[in-house]
Amino acid sequence: MKLLVFAASAHSTSINRRLAEYAARTLAADASLDVPIEIERLDLNDYEMPLFTQDREAQLGSPPQAQAFLDAIARNDAVVVSFAEHNGSYTVAYKNVFDWASRIDNKVYQGRPMVLLATSPGGRGGASVLGQASASLPYQGGEIVASVSVPRFHANFDADTDTLTQPELRAQVEAAMRALYDATKARLNKGP
Repeated sequence: MKLLVFAASAHSTSINRRLAEYAARTLAADASLDVPIEIERLDLNDYEMPLFTQDREAQLGSPPQAQAFLDAIARNDAVVVSFAEHNGSYTVAYKNVFDWASRIDNKVYQGRPMVLLATSPGGRGGASVLGQASASLPYQGGEIVASVSVPRFHANFDADTDTLTQPELRAQVEAAMRALYDATKARLNKGP
């Protein structure tokens, strides 16, 4: 089973990247799985493009990075994305990649099962952006299996061991990832 993992952030030390990778590791380490997990990590910095406008699209066409983003989704069976929140919404880095990719294929997530995560240093844990993503991504081809918000990242995540320390949050992430595994396995068994 191939799992695409990324943070909807371009920050080099993104806490959302750490959360997404932690979630993927918890699934890959689950000894009860009968299908091995292959993890592909995506970095939005590799998909930097001019800010999307219809004028730029008419002038430039579709940048190759937009197709490469869609190709990364297509070659994986499921997606885990952790959303950074900027002023209550998506980061510009994510929104720009998404906007360009959606002009090629409006169903950006191509029917892939997804776990949506968000975290922040504050008590809401990116709840606003997670709500936006949960509401809109099904219209863009995402099959949302679960979503988890992790508040107060630095208080609930051990930087030395790269693990969630709060048992309830850890259980929520593990349950979300197991649900993703089950949904993806069922989709793969059903075939095209």
